[in-house]
Parts: sequence; structure tokens; C-alpha cells
Amino acid sequence: MTEIMKYDVVVVGAGIAGPIVARNVAREGYSVLLVDKKPAIGAPKQCAEGINISIFERYGIPYDKRFINREIYGARIYSPSGYELEIRYKKVSGVILERKVFDKMLAFYAARSGADVLSRTEVEDVIRENGKIIGVKAKHEGEPVEIYGDIIVAADGVESTIARKAGINTYAPPHEFDSAYEYEMLIDGFDPELIHLWFGNDVAPRGYVWVFPKDEDRANVGIGINSDNPKTAKYYLDKWLKENNIPSKKLLEINVGVVPVGGFLKELAKENVVVVGDAARQVNPMHGGGMAEAMKAGTIASKWIVKALEEENLELLKNYTTEWWEKDGKRLERVLKIRKAVERLTDEDLDVFIEVLSGTDAEKIAEGNYTEVIKVLLKHPKVLMSARRISLLKELL
Repeated sequence: MTEIMKYDVVVVGAGIAGPIVARNVAREGYSVLLVDKKPAIGAPKQCAEGINISIFERYGIPYDKRFINREIYGARIYSPSGYELEIRYKKVSGVILERKVFDKMLAFYAARSGADVLSRTEVEDVIRENGKIIGVKAKHEGEPVEIYGDIIVAADGVESTIARKAGINTYAPPHEFDSAYEYEMLIDGFDPELIHLWFGNDVAPRGYVWVFPKDEDRANVGIGINSDNPKTAKYYLDKWLKENNIPSKKLLEINVGVVPVGGFLKELAKENVVVVGDAARQVNPMHGGGMAEAMKAGTIASKWIVKALEEENLELLKNYTTEWWEKDGKRLERVLKIRKAVERLTDEDLDVFIEVLSGTDAEKIAEGNYTEVIKVLLKHPKVLMSARRISLLKELL
């Protein structure tokens, strides 16, 4: 027998954006159901687990040691020939999370704010009435359930079933995705107060290798490369480990994922369906980080969901698309343009840029202030010797 449920808002997917929306809307007194197909929310993780410390205050998330593994004070960047660029702050700048705990706690905060939460609930289809989506069909612990909602939130990841079934154009060619491969492993020899990033066309085509420290001798060691590369991300990561004489037989966990880094959905809300997070490809295309972007989008989306419910006017949901594109879409499209220029850099270019930039420049990059860094590069003699580099950099001003 099919169980029937009814809520004001049904949120599909309990990654980052979904629980933020569920929490914010439930706080305003509306009935919300957050569902996730995994038996345990947060597992398996598909993430390097690093995030800027500012998100905790900005999005009202407790600074809880239960999901913070390590505090980070900066980053060290390595060029193909071994030049290093370091940024080191005097105070904590970021943290390495335990995503399995963090995601579950975000769902817990949503539940504590009044939302219902059902794990092991896989949404299989939408329910339509007179052509309009009025709910979703799912299986909860193998049993059929129909969940009706005034508003459906698609936070169901890169291959969003809900967005596609709502008629939102989610197509993107393979080149607009990165393939990521990561080991959680025993490793030592790296400053555990910093994250470490290696660049190079033979190291990680279009991407980078990362070491994000956890504990003193445990870290996430991973790689992201263009997904249409003829070789796999695992090939490049194993090659990097071998070339750096890092033993690879202390693997505690292996994570694989696809990261949308090529652009963003134009339409984020259609009728009563709202798309957030990876489902909307709201990821920073430069470094592939999606958690902070998901929180931003989830916050904007939940504001317009509440207004639409208050005024009983679903047309207001379109304002989520407008506001996101005005606040974050334009910024991320600028970042995407820079990322595409970075793709055209040779290893020699990367060596020169990393050699001549300072820690102060690296701080500006971390803050997203690329223009000032480009101006610095354009004044350096080693850059001025190359007409191609000058042309490439001027495209970005």
C-alpha cells in the first residue's frame, strides 16, 4: 500500500544546499520534508572537505568540533618545475571537515528547525496533475510513497532527475565536467597547517592535485582533471604518488566524483520547482569547490520560497533565478572566463607566474580579486618578454 504525505515544501537531496533550504524554510513555520536516497546522510562523501571559515557565521552554522577535523592557516602552491607560492595567515582561514558528520549535522539542524527528514528515500519520478508537478514518487526503505508538495526543491546532485523532469534544460557536454579521484590515506612530510596544490599539464590536465591534511599524518589526497581526457583521474593521481615517492598502500577510503565546472543553469526555477547546488551546477569553476556556492544559492532560494508561500504566489520563485544571477552568476561567469584562460597556460607559463607572484598576490587570488593579480603580472619583466602571455592576460582585464 502506498503511503501518502503532504508538505508545503519537499526537498530532494541532503547534500549541502538541500538541508540549508529545509532549515531556513522550516524556521519560518512551513512544513518541510527533506529526503535523501542514502541510508546514512553524508556517506559516501564526494569532496576534499576544505572550506573557508567565514561560512559558519555567514550561514548560521555552529562551529562544531564534531565535524571540524583540522583548522587551516593558508595554502602552498607548487608549479610544474617546483616553484612554490605560499599564503599563510596568522589566524585560522579555513577548516578541513568530516563531511560525513557535517552533512548529517546540517540535516539535523533542519530537523531541529521543524523539518521532517527521511533518509533511504529514493525519488523515482514526479507526480503531475493537469501537466503541473504536484509531488514526487519515491521508495522509503523499499516501500512506495507519494509525497505531495506546493514547492519541490531539486537538490539531487549533478544529474538532477527532478530538474530534468521539470523541463529545465540541464544538458552540458562532457568537457564541462571534471573527473575527481581521491584517496584518504596515511601520508606525511607536508605542513599540516596548510593545504597543498600542484599544477601542471602533465600533473593534472586543467586541474590540480591536492593534499588536504587531516590529523598529523592523514590527508585527503586527490586530483581533478577534465572529464573528456583519454586517461583517467586515477591514472594521473597514481602517477603523481609514484613520482613523489609517496607509498600508496595505506588507503583508508577511495572517493570518486564528477564536478560541474563548465557553466551554470540559466533557469533555476520553473513553475513550482527550484534547483539548487550541484543540480544547478553552482560550483566555483576555478577550484571546483561547491559547498560555499551551494550555501549561497540555498539561502537565496529559501528566501524566495518563503515569500512565495507567504504571498501564495509561485511566480515569485522566478526571483531566485534573477537574484542568483545578479549576485553570484555574473561573478562565477567571470571566474569561468579566467579558468578557461588558465587552461591555455603552458607549464612554462605556470612556472613563471608562480615564481613571480608573492604571498600578497596569493591572498588576492584566494579572495577572488583576480584583476589586481593580472595587473601585477603584466608589469613583471618575465611576463613582458612574451607577447602571447601579455595577450592572454589582457583578455581577462
